[in-house]
Amino acid sequence: MAGKEEIIYGVNPVTEALRGERAMYELFVAGSSGDKRLEKLLKLAAERGVPVRHRDKGDLARLCGTDHHQGVALKVEPFHYAELDEVLDRVRGEADALILLLDSVQDPHNLGALIRSAACAGAAAVVIPKDRAAGVTAVAEKASAGAASTVPVVQVVNLVHALEELKKEGFWIYGADGSAKQSLYRQDLTGRVALIVGGEGEGIRPLVRKASDGLLGIPMQGGVNSLNASVAGGVMLFEVVRQRLAKKA
Repeated sequence: MAGKEEIIYGVNPVTEALRGERAMYELFVAGSSGDKRLEKLLKLAAERGVPVRHRDKGDLARLCGTDHHQGVALKVEPFHYAELDEVLDRVRGEADALILLLDSVQDPHNLGALIRSAACAGAAAVVIPKDRAAGVTAVAEKASAGAASTVPVVQVVNLVHALEELKKEGFWIYGADGSAKQSLYRQDLTGRVALIVGGEGEGIRPLVRKASDGLLGIPMQGGVNSLNASVAGGVMLFEVVRQRLAKKA
């Protein structure tokens, strides 16, 4: 597809893409006309003027490179990354803006799950590095359950520089670190906050760690001493949500 087209698949990712602004070229479906989810997709496709092609499940699996397509695939233009400046301009007047930064998360499933959690937590954006990290591929979009079409994802060359830009805008930066002495639950996370979640295995890199305002640990019980990156990110994001709701109550 020469880098000009992508295939995304799965009911939720395709539904959100059909509601979004990306250029769409063809919708491929494999399913009965009585399938209510398929009817909804066909209606959205008709509204957007997207041609529909019926294929059997084997053809869809070959097209998507996986059997986990849920009977639907969409040929679209490549994923559009937002610009950090655009995000900062949009949240400039918000006293409690939330941004999630991911430092070298390489598993697209983790990336997708973190984007989904960020969207559900009301984050203004997810920021990822361009190199040595997963990008928003079809796998990540499927794992995000369509959330990659609802929350801006920013891809930057230098994560430390992005942190500096966030600090200029009044954000406090906190990184997730299993060895941190400060508990997540004892830190005030109201106001303008940016959270950093490190990659699988190595966590947050030293330069990124140094650029943060503080490192926060999630208290553990039992015999396992670490969490999956996407789970840790979800815990941190929703502690921010909890604190903000408590402050408003």
